[in-house]
Amino acid sequence: MHVPDGFLNAPTSIATGVVAVAAIGLSLRGARRELDEKSAPLTGLVAAFIFAVQMLNFPVAAGTSGHLLGGALAAILVGPYTGVLCMTVVLAVQALVIADGGVTALGTNIALMGVVTVIVGWGIFKLVLRFLPKRPVSAVPAAFVGALLSVPVSALAFALLYLIGGAAPIPIGALFSAMVGVHLLIGLGEAAITALTIGAVVAVRPDLVYGARPLVAAQPLEIRTPSEGTAA
Repeated sequence: MHVPDGFLNAPTSIATGVVAVAAIGLSLRGARRELDEKSAPLTGLVAAFIFAVQMLNFPVAAGTSGHLLGGALAAILVGPYTGVLCMTVVLAVQALVIADGGVTALGTNIALMGVVTVIVGWGIFKLVLRFLPKRPVSAVPAAFVGALLSVPVSALAFALLYLIGGAAPIPIGALFSAMVGVHLLIGLGEAAITALTIGAVVAVRPDLVYGARPLVAAQPLEIRTPSEGTAA
């Protein structure tokens, strides 16, 4: 999914860079409402975790491989605005330090993997939660669906960008089939990793999962009375 230098023409790259800068600016303002004494320390851990897991590839099909994108995971753990900032840091380090993704394409990569995946993953997560019981564990299947769909939608967004300003000699039909088809399979891996991670945190500290906090608040209190024969 990392777009290299020269894959899109200059006007398209500049336009996606403007979108990325605008999204970062908006996220810097919105993150003030999301960050608190619980989520602030978690933010750095989320960015580091996504950076590390993105280094691990898993086989997909026909000799291709995929890796976690992480937008949905970041949004659900620390909030959508903070999630965009986490993804921006990860993608910037990858481009500038380990040459994973082009420097001139950094805005494109942030727009696709740091904005589209966050918006789609978070939006679908919230939508699915409406149809599930108001319990913290419901965040797990909702995260699975949100992460699953965020990947092919991001791939589709890239295919549309290439249709507008592609600079490489690749037929759009072949690119579209490869990107969307393969990323549907990659989405399954993304969904599994996201759901397992959210499930692990929800099992021990659901209050640390930003997307599950309303479910924690909505969960009815359990009133326990002393057992018979026990002093009050």
